Amino acid sequence: MLIRYKKSFEKIAMGLMSFMPTEKELKKLQQSMRDYEEKENWQLFLWKEDDIIGLIGIELEEESFTIQHISVIPSHRGQGYGKRMVVALTKTYPNKAVKTTQYTTAFIEKCDLDENECSE
Repeated sequence: MLIRYKKSFEKIAMGLMSFMPTEKELKKLQQSMRDYEEKENWQLFLWKEDDIIGLIGIELEEESFTIQHISVIPSHRGQGYGKRMVVALTKTYPNKAVKTTQYTTAFIEKCDLDENECSE
């Protein structure tokens, strides 16, 4: 289930985000968290099963959203949670195209998203 980030989830979110290669340095990680807290068009979501196991962060634009961050804890990788997060976001923002950055493109391509899944 996709849930919106709250400050009380900060440590969990930072831990998940730190799995991304671009977020290895503490200062960069802290700046990314500030971006989600301060920029109105940056939205951070967590994926919860029994526990929080994933994170996806987007930058909302008029006709699209760009996936800035996406991460799943290592013990749950390869089970489709990343794909589920993207599909859930396309349902949350049904009229917006999905874009990626140079850092999130490879992950999204591995998800093998079907156009029909994103528009259900």
